[in-house]
Amino acid sequence: MIEEVILNYLRENAFSCYMSMPEKPSGNFCILEKTGSGYYDGLYSATLAVQSYGSSDYAAAQLNHHVVQAMLDADTLPEIASCNLDTDYNFPDTTRKRPRYQAVFSITHY
Repeated sequence: MIEEVILNYLRENAFSCYMSMPEKPSGNFCILEKTGSGYYDGLYSATLAVQSYGSSDYAAAQLNHHVVQAMLDADTLPEIASCNLDTDYNFPDTTRKRPRYQAVFSITHY
């Protein structure tokens, strides 16, 4: 499952990363979510969103930047053929009133 591969990859790269909101969120962390997928000619594709939460707008933006840099190197994993950034943007969490950025990636994987 590509979500598990990326989740482990981000955790191995020193990111506090989860698949859903932690029960008692604190500090800087990210949430990984698969928003779409496909299959063509023996290759799978997935669209993954990584939401970076921070204690301030600056902290969320900085975490987002580091996540983007790490994800652009995810194609070094044996399961991943390519990982491209589609977009990233300020995405405040108005429900929890927390600063947040979101980066969306297109991943081709085996």
